[in-house]
Amino acid sequence: MTASESATEPTKPNNTNTFITDHRQVDRSKLSQMYLHYVETKDKYLHAVLLYRVGDFFECYFQDAVILAQELELVLTSKQAGEQGRVAMSGVPHHSWERYTTLLVEKGFAVVICDQVEDASEAAGRLVRREVTRILTPGTLLEEGMLKSSRNNYLAAVVIAANHWGLAYADISTGEFLTTQGSDLEHLTQELMRLQPSEVLVPSNAPDLGSLLRPGETSPHLPQCLPPSFCYSLRSQVPFSQGEARPKLLQKFKVRSLEGLGCDHLPLAVRAAGGLLEYVEDTQKENPVCLQRLRTYTTTDYLIVDHQTRRNLEITQTVRDGTFHGSLLWALDRTSTAMGSRALRRWLLQPLLDIKGIRSRQDTIQELIGNTPLRQDLRQLLRQIYDLERLTGRAGSGTANAKDLAALADSLSRLPELAHLVADADSPFLKALQKVPPILSELAQKLHVHLVESPPIHIKEGGLIRSGINLQLDERKATVEADQQWIANLEVDERAKTAIPNLKVGFNKTFGYYISISRAKADQVPSNYIRRQTLTNEERYITPELKEREARILTARDDLNRLEYEIFTALREEVAQQADVIRNLSRAVAAADVLCGLAELGVQQGYCRPEMLPGRTIEIVDGRHPVVEQSLPAGFFVPNSTQLGEEETNHRGTEYTEKNEKKSVCADLIILTGPNASGKSCYLRQVGLIQLMAQTGSFVPARFAKLAVCDRIFTRVGAVDDLATGQSTFMVEMNETANILNHATSRSLVLLDEIGRGTATFDGLSIAWAVAEYLAVDLRARTIFATHYHELNELAGMLPNVANYQVTVKELPDRIIFLHQVQPGGADKSYGIEAGRLAGLPGVVIQRAKQVMGQIEKHSKIAVGLQNLD
Repeated sequence: MTASESATEPTKPNNTNTFITDHRQVDRSKLSQMYLHYVETKDKYLHAVLLYRVGDFFECYFQDAVILAQELELVLTSKQAGEQGRVAMSGVPHHSWERYTTLLVEKGFAVVICDQVEDASEAAGRLVRREVTRILTPGTLLEEGMLKSSRNNYLAAVVIAANHWGLAYADISTGEFLTTQGSDLEHLTQELMRLQPSEVLVPSNAPDLGSLLRPGETSPHLPQCLPPSFCYSLRSQVPFSQGEARPKLLQKFKVRSLEGLGCDHLPLAVRAAGGLLEYVEDTQKENPVCLQRLRTYTTTDYLIVDHQTRRNLEITQTVRDGTFHGSLLWALDRTSTAMGSRALRRWLLQPLLDIKGIRSRQDTIQELIGNTPLRQDLRQLLRQIYDLERLTGRAGSGTANAKDLAALADSLSRLPELAHLVADADSPFLKALQKVPPILSELAQKLHVHLVESPPIHIKEGGLIRSGINLQLDERKATVEADQQWIANLEVDERAKTAIPNLKVGFNKTFGYYISISRAKADQVPSNYIRRQTLTNEERYITPELKEREARILTARDDLNRLEYEIFTALREEVAQQADVIRNLSRAVAAADVLCGLAELGVQQGYCRPEMLPGRTIEIVDGRHPVVEQSLPAGFFVPNSTQLGEEETNHRGTEYTEKNEKKSVCADLIILTGPNASGKSCYLRQVGLIQLMAQTGSFVPARFAKLAVCDRIFTRVGAVDDLATGQSTFMVEMNETANILNHATSRSLVLLDEIGRGTATFDGLSIAWAVAEYLAVDLRARTIFATHYHELNELAGMLPNVANYQVTVKELPDRIIFLHQVQPGGADKSYGIEAGRLAGLPGVVIQRAKQVMGQIEKHSKIAVGLQNLD
């Protein structure tokens, strides 16, 4: 900070009325030069929190100071801003700005970094030059410390016209860039929920077009199909117009037509992609992002797993507390790289419908299971490969430091070893690793040769480049080292000359080099010493020769650092030029990592390869829940089988007739009854997870499995009040059930855990009966319906494609034992009172409940009514 920027020290006010908290309320003619520049910069970024570099701090003023103090629990102070008076101020140390901005971005704020681009000593009494060097929004992060290594950070853009929509999304840290289009707004909602984007761009006529809506905030400009849980940036409609978006994409990817990108016939997808691209370029002016070639996809090419099903199956986080531990992803993730971990998450959230693609993944797992040395060596080598995708992304955007390039070089140098290791492999995903472009090996070698073994983080302070690389650099290093040696010898020489044993030579940024002598020895100071500073216990001096040498050292060091920086940026640019090549290979590495991890999991847990077929068969023999099994001691989980679908198979299910004779069945609908806590919900989720894992390409926890591909998996497991919309538990349950009945097909898998429990008994039973009939007769969807309405067992005698199964218990005189076994037949009671006893209800309550239950059973008309149904 120069003299022209000086102000009184911050003070902590008694209340916010003592200073100005809105930059639009100031008289700009009364502001000092620095604050005027701040206000003018703020005008350009009204939607963001502006962090303004002042000396060793990044400071915020006016309303941004209030936001910073409130959101990060910092002290709100004030500063004098010229004749205008005091303005609100809060700040953070410049060396830890990433930590604070990460917190702001996580809360949904956009942050603009206005940094000093020249040293204060060069300003010579004028305002230090500052420029916006970085714009951080939730969807445009690049910094390693701000990103989670195991998941993508997506920026999405949405265009809606009537009932049609276009969606584009990108992860600028990895370069992924995709777009799609659809005609059902419900599919748009589900796709956004799958992606979980950090930020969503929406074209709008809103007056504040740059505003960022934080999670939970609503706007009248947002359509109802956009989930309220995301951050929305309202943008001008112009970049999202066909006339602007199409030329933007053509220019970016240097093509004459969008046919090669697959979206020439998808106008809304083009508009969304063009608007997203414009936003990325607008926010990354200082660090242009290197996006991969735009890819077009269709949601109908993948198994549709809606948000409710993802939640109920706990694919990426648990229902109870939203943690990763205990999720399916937690149970399956044996990857060795960050790239592989992200790829596994994507695969689980977007399983395949293409049997050929599924079998291709299975073939790779099969080969790795059959070749233990290859699998183990491959996992060991993969652990030595860093995050190629994000390292390349930072290099392409010009934000990578020397440690990033060193890590990239180490990783690239492992790729030939990887290729050699899989040279004899037959499966397609391993074959993709067999050829490494020579340019990458040459690039790795060049990086290793140029960069020092342990480079520093800061890239403008020297110490990056090895000797022997550049003659001019070596000469400057020699000059600096000679001068530094002269400084090192000066202390010894001056002690000898002056006979002052505690004389020291020091340096600080303010005064440069100096000679320090204790005040007690001041009378022994030579006449050629010039006093520079007086402290409590010492005097500091300089000499003409020392100042001359200092000027030479500092100039030479600046020139040296500048030259090293130029060499480094040239290396970084070379990496950026190979970004597409590196990323293509990194995708192959990530896929191989996923499949190698799944192979390791299959060996550890005894998984089988499911046979994938066309049709409707779901046949699982001795299936297990992949998460619960790993949470229990080995051998404790009780396996169960499942048979659904109309095709004949070698392993037929059975049910009991009235004469207790077994007959073969192949049901579309299973009515599953049994007591609370006996394992019905676990069994339902187990079937859903096995189907999902199979369509991901994974082996599954079972002794044998033969599975037809599902188009959708639906679940309805439990419900809670939705207080935000005023919906009761029962209404939430009905909404979810309606969604299933309106979208399920004969190729869907439907898993229902209780229907109709939130209303009166007769109403609930009637609804459950009607829903079950509709699923079995009208939709013929493959369904498991877990219920306490054991009256539904009557359906099996009325409909040929309905079968009864129960979770068995062992009854003892004073208690029941849960066996967790699913067997043919229907339960005739629910043991709810026994569950209450196990939960600790008072004995008198349990006894009275039994008495009431006896009376209800004696006088109930439900059984009589069911006998009269057609």
